[in-house]
Amino acid sequence: MTWLDLMLILDSTLRVATPLILCAMAGLVSERAGVIDIGLEGKLLASAFAAAAAAALTGSAWVGLLAALGISVFLSLVHGFACITHKGEQIISGIAINILASGLTVVAGVALFRQGGQTPSLPREARFPSIKLPGSESLADVPWFGPFWRELVSGHTLPVYLAVLAVPFVWWLLWRTRFGLRLRAVGEMPVAVDSAGISVTWLRYRAVIIAGLLCGIAGAFLSIAHGAGFVREMSAGKGYIALAAMIFGKWRPWSVFFACLLFGFLEAGAARIQGVALPLVGEVPIEVVLVLPYVATVILLAGFFGKAMPPRALGVPYRKER
Repeated sequence: MTWLDLMLILDSTLRVATPLILCAMAGLVSERAGVIDIGLEGKLLASAFAAAAAAALTGSAWVGLLAALGISVFLSLVHGFACITHKGEQIISGIAINILASGLTVVAGVALFRQGGQTPSLPREARFPSIKLPGSESLADVPWFGPFWRELVSGHTLPVYLAVLAVPFVWWLLWRTRFGLRLRAVGEMPVAVDSAGISVTWLRYRAVIIAGLLCGIAGAFLSIAHGAGFVREMSAGKGYIALAAMIFGKWRPWSVFFACLLFGFLEAGAARIQGVALPLVGEVPIEVVLVLPYVATVILLAGFFGKAMPPRALGVPYRKER
């Protein structure tokens, strides 16, 4: 394998991992505040549809991104209303959002576009273009650095760069700000936060809103950056894989980031071995290739890589003592 081949694999890994990173960061912020976010999959799917539908109707990728952010935050607020305000079961609320998004995107797609639940193929101007960074062409022939800069660093769409920036942002927000300290405290011991005169409810609502914004960017990436429109169930379980990466990363931003890259590498590598004859194995069946990332998810979630300790108040509705 040459250096260029390695850069191409890592480039694919980063693109495949982008929605995982954004959704995992969303889940991390929400769960650090004590709110389980099983609904990542539903918000990812709904925001992908909203982005593609808005972009198809207006011809603008930016309008599509705003639509994705809006629907994702709305679903986050619905989740918060059920779980924070009314103390409902958080897992059931998240599953309900997933089921709602799965059915409603198809119904809305049929009603709007009459194409079996999908949107029309988007023109180039209605999608986010690849961003060519300075020097990507002039430095292409420089050994080692040229392929690294051109293939791995340059040439991605805006949501990819936002996903990479989301990791240090979430780390800074949670571990270097007063707001982050309070957010982590409300996920560990909300009664102490309440005793200090800080609203547990408002902190948790802000956490789910941030999670909604990050999921909205992930959905927009799927349909108007990485793809050219919406197709049914295009999230393909990425929200659940993001949850697995978050647990595997033990609710810490940088560990979660590398877990997402691991899942992205497995999926990108699986795509590359498709149709390739491997030594002692021969050609790997397409069914095996497609199932590899999901098998890896199950293995990691089974606890083979150490015990993960969630925030102590995770999933526990806070009832103010009178």
